[in-house]
Amino acid sequence: MENITTTTAAQEDKTLAILVHIGGLFFSWIAPLVLYLVKKDSKEEFTIYHAREALNFQLTLLVVYFACFILSFILIGLFLLWIAMLANLILSIVAAVKASNGVDYRYPMTIRFIKG
Repeated sequence: MENITTTTAAQEDKTLAILVHIGGLFFSWIAPLVLYLVKKDSKEEFTIYHAREALNFQLTLLVVYFACFILSFILIGLFLLWIAMLANLILSIVAAVKASNGVDYRYPMTIRFIKG
């Protein structure tokens, strides 16, 4: 009976980790922040790790989007904005797939605003 409970908890952790990465695509930094604040005092290390990683990545993207806005006045920012948006899509999907496999994923080139 205990194995069923452990398997369910592990699957729930995976599901929350997947949702936090995909939630970053639609809600930017808000979805990872909410999950991180809700789960940070729990014992669900897998979920906390993925929420922290997704939050750091989305906050880094926020900085990149702001820089692209400033650079858009000399037109290169528009090109860089599309690259940043494409990177967000691809890396969030990769992170969600890694989370579904139960693997810790660390986004490349991310500023670590929140350290674990």
